[in-house]
Amino acid sequence: MPFWINILVGLLAFVVAALGGKALLPWLHKLKFGQPIKVDFGPSWHANKQGTPTMGGLLFIFGSIIATAVGYALYRFFGTTDFVSTFSNREALRLLSCMIFCLLFGVIGFIDDFAKVAKKQNEGLKPMQKIVLQVVAAVLWLAAMYWLGDRDTHIDLGFVRFNISWFYYPLMVLVILYLTNAVNLTDGVDGLCGTVTLVAMLIFTLICSKLQMGCYTLFTMALAGGCLGFLVWNLHPAKCFMGDTGSMYLGASVAAIGLASHQHLSMILVALVYILEALSVMIQVTYFKYTKKKYGEGRRIFKMTPIHHHFEMSGFSEYKIVITFSLFGAVTGLCGLLLVLL
Repeated sequence: MPFWINILVGLLAFVVAALGGKALLPWLHKLKFGQPIKVDFGPSWHANKQGTPTMGGLLFIFGSIIATAVGYALYRFFGTTDFVSTFSNREALRLLSCMIFCLLFGVIGFIDDFAKVAKKQNEGLKPMQKIVLQVVAAVLWLAAMYWLGDRDTHIDLGFVRFNISWFYYPLMVLVILYLTNAVNLTDGVDGLCGTVTLVAMLIFTLICSKLQMGCYTLFTMALAGGCLGFLVWNLHPAKCFMGDTGSMYLGASVAAIGLASHQHLSMILVALVYILEALSVMIQVTYFKYTKKKYGEGRRIFKMTPIHHHFEMSGFSEYKIVITFSLFGAVTGLCGLLLVLL
């Protein structure tokens, strides 16, 4: 993939997302699509964010799709492949299936967001409804990738690689569920999820480039540019939130690119911020239930979870959390890149 096309794709996605906010935000205000805030799930001062427009993830969703389509058209026109030839490139079709998969998760998030704003409360779809829809989307995507020739069932952990045969697919469904919901949990501080994902997608671009997955670099760069454009409106104090519409789309994107690369340990390192965010919730809930059963009262390890709220309750500003978590993600992500380069 020519380098200039990737740069152009990133810039186009940035422009679409950044300028799109000028039209989307007034529209969301007009429809009164404000985010309900439940202080049980965050510090009490987050109540000041009540009514901030949600579903802002539409900005980078449209930005990434438009930019990827334009980038692919340029690639076909200026590359070695004839632009008018049959659309039969399997890598391109697999990328298309990834994008559709991400959109399906975005739709699930949109339904959840719409239910929240319609009911004026911080609860949308029921947990089981979400899980069922996510499992269906994950199974359909894995089936599409299998049909398109991606049938590798090896687990690659850097220096160890082993085949788990058919068990690979149910395991990957669980991985998809964990990662997508982990990204959703990361969206709790202004600019956090967008910045961490920007870093992750830049590193995924380098990984995909090294693995000669040229078409995928279009999507990763488009997502990076779209996240940067969204941050124009989402950095503290946020003028809009991405909502589950955006976080589910980004979560599916992280999972799809990571699994399509088949570099599983690298994927874990690139996505480690999200993984630890979700893990902190699991640890907190498990420990609380255990101590309540043993001592009669629940005890906590963290001041509040997900763990970014623990840092917030410890005196970190939202900007400091964003910078710290993004730098951590950059370091671990570069370690994941190093595994691919070795």
